[in-house]
Amino acid sequence: MTTISDIKPTCESQTALVLFSGGQDSATCLAWALERYARVETIGFHYGQRHDVEMQARVDVRKTLLEAFPEWSTRLGEDQIVDLSGYGDLATSALTSDRAIQMEADGLPSTFVPGRNLVFLSVASAYAYRRGHGVMVGGMCETDFSGYPDCRRDTLDAMQGALSLGLATDMRIETPLMAQTKAETWSLAYELGGADLIELIRTQSHTCYLGERDHLHDWGYGCGTCPACELRAKGWSGWKVMQAST
Repeated sequence: MTTISDIKPTCESQTALVLFSGGQDSATCLAWALERYARVETIGFHYGQRHDVEMQARVDVRKTLLEAFPEWSTRLGEDQIVDLSGYGDLATSALTSDRAIQMEADGLPSTFVPGRNLVFLSVASAYAYRRGHGVMVGGMCETDFSGYPDCRRDTLDAMQGALSLGLATDMRIETPLMAQTKAETWSLAYELGGADLIELIRTQSHTCYLGERDHLHDWGYGCGTCPACELRAKGWSGWKVMQAST
């Protein structure tokens, strides 16, 4: 498991662009990048999501980070939103249209948006190139995940190579959560920012596929029944067990 000693700033002269959705994973990755890099910017995508809740969560998480962690506020730079709603119309899924959340005949969940991470990384790399970032940070994970093939490290390694070739410059894709369980992701957040960061992620970030923000559970807001909520709740319970055993 990654510990705080592994992520102390080692790249003071470098900057990074975080793919920031406003969810638990990307919020943790943003904190990770702020602890590691001298300058961090964020990019988000409006790709035709069924719910605008996560777009508001992005604003809320960034604002609270600036207020609660002044040492990070000097490192956190601009935020860029990209309109990819046309892509969402093409790559329809249960996240972009009113469809049931279920397993499909191809073995993938109906929440899979075909090529989403590949599209996001392609667009983000163009912005990163213009802004002088040699690193992009994403919350992709292949340990506790929903079976999305574009979350695998092999996929991202191939994408990293293609982007570096296409831009004629090194473009690194960092995935600090790739081998982390959701319980370990909560633990990493605690190591990065203590109880304040845990509370920020718990109350400000959004993960629920159904866009539910009416009920605050121990682990955060959500419907409590969709796969994203179940995974987040399971991770919270696992982290609490880890805490009790230390």
